[in-house]
Amino acid sequence: MNTSEVKKYAKEQGADLVGIASMDRFEGAPKKMDPRFIFPDAKAMIVMGFRVLRGCLRGIEEGTYYASYFGMGYGGINQVYAPMTMWNLCKWIEDQGYEAVPIPNEHRLAAGPGGSRPVSPEKPNPDVMVHLRIAAFCAGLGEIGYSKMFLTPEFGPRQRFAAVLTDAPLEADPLFEGKICDRCMACARACTGQCISQDKTVKVRIAGRDIEWGDIDIPKCALYFQGASKEHNPFMVTKQDEKAYLQGKPRTWQYDEYARALEGASGCIRACMIHLEQRKKLGNQFINPFRKKTPWKLTSELIDRPTNNTAGEN
Repeated sequence: MNTSEVKKYAKEQGADLVGIASMDRFEGAPKKMDPRFIFPDAKAMIVMGFRVLRGCLRGIEEGTYYASYFGMGYGGINQVYAPMTMWNLCKWIEDQGYEAVPIPNEHRLAAGPGGSRPVSPEKPNPDVMVHLRIAAFCAGLGEIGYSKMFLTPEFGPRQRFAAVLTDAPLEADPLFEGKICDRCMACARACTGQCISQDKTVKVRIAGRDIEWGDIDIPKCALYFQGASKEHNPFMVTKQDEKAYLQGKPRTWQYDEYARALEGASGCIRACMIHLEQRKKLGNQFINPFRKKTPWKLTSELIDRPTNNTAGEN
């Protein structure tokens, strides 16, 4: 079993992108994010990218259909499609006599502060949660853009990641040498919560490279990603809704249907994607442009208009 065979099999099982990282590239990572504590004998990490269909963003762009992005472009990848691909890849690797540890995109399962304790003094508290965008960088799949979204030359910001640790002696891919993000700041300007600073940045060193991205107001991002902007949330129909969304707690029936993906990443995904497509910087090309008109925004007249909709109506 060699690197090319692993990549071929992973793509046959559904991965769009596959890169290999050597474990030494994680040197200096915080203990709580260091995959070497998960599998000390690992020799390589296989990182797989799964494209978010451009069409999954269409309904949010039009303001008419939200279920596709959450169901197919978000939860469907993280909780269904990528795990099945990992499962099949791991079985195949273990059939070759090597161990394979699947790392799904499930950070919500991590124990919060005080929620766990280390099993020995030299180990971190469980669960160690690998930063999958950093893993993708270490696997040579692309770069981290100004928005902190991972950008690949194939899809720009339109992918999600999962990984597999293995003791198989796989050859690592070189780090990405190109440049995708041109610091146009479209991500920061289009963010409905203005959560990406245009003048404050965060700098880290990864695999011997200095990486920089815009400082993100994470708590604010979490609120606006769930629909805290009145001008961009057609489901905020009462004062009670407004209060709930601003607290990150929409009504149960709304949360079940649309969960955390209601805003549709207007800046860090859509605006970025549009810019990169216009500059023809992506391998995944389309016949028609994604956006042909000014993005919609609810006016104060529409926001204040009474609605007859009730929870659960079809």
